[in-house]
Amino acid sequence: MSKNIKLMQGNEACVEGALYAGMKFYAGYPITPSTEIAEKSAEKLPLVGGKFIQMEDEIAGIATAIGGSLAGKKSMTATSGPGFSLKQENIGYAMIAEIPLVVINVQRGGPSTGLPTAPAQGEIMQAKWGTHGDHPVIALSPDSVRETFDLTVRAFNLAEKYRTPVMLLTDEIVGHMREKIEIPAPGELEVFDRLGPVDGEDYSPYGLRQGECVPRMAAFGEGHRYHVTGLFHDETGFPSNSTENAGIMLDRMMNKIENNLDDIIQYEEYMLEDAEVCIISYGSSARATKGAIDMLRAEGIKAGMFRAITIWPFAEKRVAELGERFDNILVAELNLGQYVYEVDRVVKGKAKVTHVGRADGEVLAPVEIAAKVKEVM
Repeated sequence: MSKNIKLMQGNEACVEGALYAGMKFYAGYPITPSTEIAEKSAEKLPLVGGKFIQMEDEIAGIATAIGGSLAGKKSMTATSGPGFSLKQENIGYAMIAEIPLVVINVQRGGPSTGLPTAPAQGEIMQAKWGTHGDHPVIALSPDSVRETFDLTVRAFNLAEKYRTPVMLLTDEIVGHMREKIEIPAPGELEVFDRLGPVDGEDYSPYGLRQGECVPRMAAFGEGHRYHVTGLFHDETGFPSNSTENAGIMLDRMMNKIENNLDDIIQYEEYMLEDAEVCIISYGSSARATKGAIDMLRAEGIKAGMFRAITIWPFAEKRVAELGERFDNILVAELNLGQYVYEVDRVVKGKAKVTHVGRADGEVLAPVEIAAKVKEVM
């Protein structure tokens, strides 16, 4: 069987992964360095019976994508820094209304319009805390073109499985670089489709069937009448001012993620077996970290890496174990310090946690990471 091998840009791979997962609707607004995602979606979706629409701004883009998902279509929107900020209110709406949605953020230098064509990883904490209130968060971060494809598929699967928005935090480096990848054959990767109402049963859009932790979701307008609101609501979807109900609903929303961490959390470990110092990284910075480790190993310094693939939920259990094992943990990221604070919180003083990063639009080079390792050891 011949292999489907292509030279592909990260942003292109994102669209191909979305189509593989069954995306049928895209709504958004072009912004550097994510624009190729909109361009390719506009080109490819009509060929598979899908729809593309460019809205007047970022807020309308995610609002329309939410509508597409409610209508029963796997939906996606993509943006970069300033647009991600504008989407936050509607991300919160999708959280409380439990609407499956994939939000791509190809990160760039900031704040504000910042450095549109330069790489950054400045929205790590914004992905977790950007919208107000308590809510579950799933965010993934690829470090290659092929992994961008795979994690886009996984983002759709998690969104549909847990009925929640899922964010893919890529960046200008991964989004714009080109690599040779093999496109998986149909059926090679799991594709999870939304679970709808069971025939013959009374349907409640926010009620649970016996043994299930996620409410089933009917397509709006296809025979089941229900209400959608950003207010706390009862099982029918209509607003409820009951504080008891709000507590029950929020606990259920949180538990559907917290009780399934083993299914959601992914990470990679590189040369950690005999390592004497641990570097924690993610996304494009992890590529530089691997280079630094190879350099350090050539000099006799045994370094290894923990790469977070699932950024949120945080891999708290494993990072705590690393804190017990290592005296020194270095966090390498393209910002002035974000993920490092989560690592430090979990390690709780058992290991010395240090940070290496930058936010001036330049890449984080392997020599910088290697030099910092030598400094802290």
